[in-house]
Amino acid sequence: MGKLNCMKKTLAIISWLIFTGSTLLLTLAFYFNLNQVSKPIQRPRITYSTSESIVSKPVLPEVLGAFTFSVKTDDAIPEIIKNYLKKYDSPLLPEADYLIATAEKYNLDSRLLLAIAQQESNLCKKIPDDSHNCWGWGIHSQGTLKFSSYQEAIEVVAKGLSQNYIRKGLITPEEIMSIYTPLSEGSWAKGVQQFLDEME
Repeated sequence: MGKLNCMKKTLAIISWLIFTGSTLLLTLAFYFNLNQVSKPIQRPRITYSTSESIVSKPVLPEVLGAFTFSVKTDDAIPEIIKNYLKKYDSPLLPEADYLIATAEKYNLDSRLLLAIAQQESNLCKKIPDDSHNCWGWGIHSQGTLKFSSYQEAIEVVAKGLSQNYIRKGLITPEEIMSIYTPLSEGSWAKGVQQFLDEME
């Protein structure tokens, strides 16, 4: 009887040890897995050097459909126009604000006015004497149209471009060229487009 009780106690102890050990192992395994899941994902990093130090940044996942673009606002136009006139040392620089306001009055892009003036007269640096005509407006074999001032020329040309070209659907340099200077084989339109691109 005593021997039987001793065996029962031994089995009970062994069972308890097995149960406790299994529980401990399961607890440790669960804890280890939980730690692995809760760790933040380590993204690969790229490293590049600057003149002063080495900088390391995480590589972010690519976002499909993402793109960048720039938009010219009305607020940017005056600065573009003035910088362009300064760059080429144009006599039109003092009239920049008037040119912009007049173009707006006729729903015209002021950059188009400048691009045509650049093509026709190198921004008013090569014009008939005392004509203020930077756009080749009304210049033909029978004579040259002259204006009393740059402001008068800007007013007439802006109004004429708006009414006789833009409102009739002639918008691109190629379309404008077909009436403005029909004898050109395309160089006029290419020049105007090049100058427009400079003001982007």
